[in-house]
Amino acid sequence: MRVSFRLVDVFTPRPLAGNQLCVVPEPPGDLDAATMQAIAREIGFSETTFVTQAEGDRYAMRVFTPGQELPFAGHPTLGTAFVLVREGRVSPRATQVVAAGEFAVDVDLEHGFAWMTQLPAAIGEPFAEPGLLARAAGLSRDDLAPGYPAQVVNAGLPHLIVPVRDTHTLRRAERAGPLVGDVCRSSGAEAMYLFAVAEHGITARMFDWELGVGEDPATGSAAGPLGAYLAEHGLAGMPGRILVRQGEQVDRPSELHVEVFREGGAWRPRVGGGVHVVGHGEFEL
Repeated sequence: MRVSFRLVDVFTPRPLAGNQLCVVPEPPGDLDAATMQAIAREIGFSETTFVTQAEGDRYAMRVFTPGQELPFAGHPTLGTAFVLVREGRVSPRATQVVAAGEFAVDVDLEHGFAWMTQLPAAIGEPFAEPGLLARAAGLSRDDLAPGYPAQVVNAGLPHLIVPVRDTHTLRRAERAGPLVGDVCRSSGAEAMYLFAVAEHGITARMFDWELGVGEDPATGSAAGPLGAYLAEHGLAGMPGRILVRQGEQVDRPSELHVEVFREGGAWRPRVGGGVHVVGHGEFEL
């Protein structure tokens, strides 16, 4: 069996930065989920996508981390949409269908950029164990931002949004894997998304517990919820538009553009970024 793939960098204005993605645009019909998972482990990126249908202005796909399948993910949405538009399989404005639902995508090939509109954000209650939260991030309780709670926000995938005091504190944070697991199991989140408000935008870091990633370079599924959190609390000039920087501490600097608007009583995020196809190849299985 031969399985062709594309290599894509997402959330970056230039190639060889941002978050890496493997896209399988035309998987063989007999490629089963176990083999998809094995391919995701083999490539070792944060996510690998498998397009199961593409025509006109709609496509469907499955998303795998090295550890598990996800119902939705951010940079895989932008990267996969970009590949399909680039190869003439869907229109620049399309609807992506994944397990979490339907997501509108908008691809600009000329400028190497793509946007996605996420689901209306559901904002949970404040996380009740700040001491555990701080230890999971290798910090003290005093390092957490005073006056602002950590909350799970879900706009397609639930993330625990964790405000810390400043960017220096954010850089000092260290992922304590087992404790991150305790926090995520307790809160129902897929990962912890730490952020600090800086003078010229937001800096963020993502710590996972069972996705096989560790620290993610750019997390679109969390940046949208972060935008909703900022809008809910009136931080960083939100609602509106912000730039989130992520990935510097794993040598993959990333830029995530986030817009938030009000729709039907909830905050609705749009997340965009630069996309670059940097390679292609074929698995021989």
